[in-house]
Amino acid sequence: MASIASGRPEKFRIGRVFSNTFSVISRSFGPLAAIVGLFSAAPTLIYNFWNLTQLARMREAAGASAFERPDMARLAAVSAIAGLVFLVLGLLAQAALVRLTVEDMNGSRPAVGDCIQIALRRFFPMLGIGFIVFLALILAGIVIGIVASIFAFGGAFVGALIGIAVAAIPAAMWFISISVAIPVAVQERLGVFGSISRSRALTKGSRWPIFGLLLVIGIAAGLLQAAFSLLFRFALATASGLSGTGIFVGAVGGSLLSSIFSAVISVAIAVIYVELRQVREGASVDELAEIFS
Repeated sequence: MASIASGRPEKFRIGRVFSNTFSVISRSFGPLAAIVGLFSAAPTLIYNFWNLTQLARMREAAGASAFERPDMARLAAVSAIAGLVFLVLGLLAQAALVRLTVEDMNGSRPAVGDCIQIALRRFFPMLGIGFIVFLALILAGIVIGIVASIFAFGGAFVGALIGIAVAAIPAAMWFISISVAIPVAVQERLGVFGSISRSRALTKGSRWPIFGLLLVIGIAAGLLQAAFSLLFRFALATASGLSGTGIFVGAVGGSLLSSIFSAVISVAIAVIYVELRQVREGASVDELAEIFS
């Protein structure tokens, strides 16, 4: 299979990124499914099954009042720990999918072992990037809340919305500016701050199209997950509780949806990185793939 996108595009194109993203997924579905299954689907399925089982047990034990008891504190603690584990696994999955994407676009057949090995090799820089993003999200939430409260002084709802927009747009642009930091860390083997700085340089001039692309994917993910959640809640209300079948459907459906969209976003970000390297520097996919050859 010949390398694709070997010529230098003149401009960042959302349509081309969309096309290449789903082309990579269709051509390398087997290796991609193995990576996503190992780092995302299986752990999420285990957690969802445990979580729904606990909720069903608590309902049966003491009804709705059980949710006010220490069981909820234990459930919250386990959920927090699970969140940290999912963050680490998500970083590894994204790094492995970066390698898979570059190999696929270079015309090679991605090897699952090779992708995982490279992800593990770049684990600590990725963990540092993830930690900075996590702190930035907390800071952004605090700033947005403060600005919204200032604009909403006196209880003006419209003012609160304006305040949220004023604070959220710069925050969103900053996050978009570092969106390819993980691919940079994987492919160019830079450190935490070097990868962030390099990402900001690569995305300069293309941040609004990247924002639009990720927004479309995010809206699609949100709508489908909301639809599944509504159907699941309706089924629970109809059945008057969580049955074994309900737990199974909820656990499997939730894990599949989250894993599918995390995979799509990870591949899209890797394709964005390749596109930016080609647009700004004329780098071919062959050159990017040779870094770890």
